[in-house]
Amino acid sequence: MPHYKYLYWISTISLFSLLIITGFFYMVYYEKLVVYFVNYGYPIYLIYPLAIAKIMGALVILFYKKSLLKELAYAGFFFNFILAFFAHVMIAEVDPFPTIFMILLVISYVIGKKIGR
Repeated sequence: MPHYKYLYWISTISLFSLLIITGFFYMVYYEKLVVYFVNYGYPIYLIYPLAIAKIMGALVILFYKKSLLKELAYAGFFFNFILAFFAHVMIAEVDPFPTIFMILLVISYVIGKKIGR
């Protein structure tokens, strides 16, 4: 069972470090992101709320233990990654990040349930 804890923490910290970093990038590099959001067909007014949601959701999952808020954060990231994946598919752009994020999210969620986190 101890190796599950390592796998949980490696996947969780990797994923949510990336989410916190991208949340800050959304705020710092707003002008560059506008071009991407327009290409994907998303409204640009989502950039700042999405940045804040990524940072807050990552912190909730890292520091809360067994709560409805944690489950909602996992669900929010799941839908975010699904939408990101299909946004890339719809414009015929190959980007592995939504898939990598989804794999890390599923590993973190499933193993976290198994070890009671």
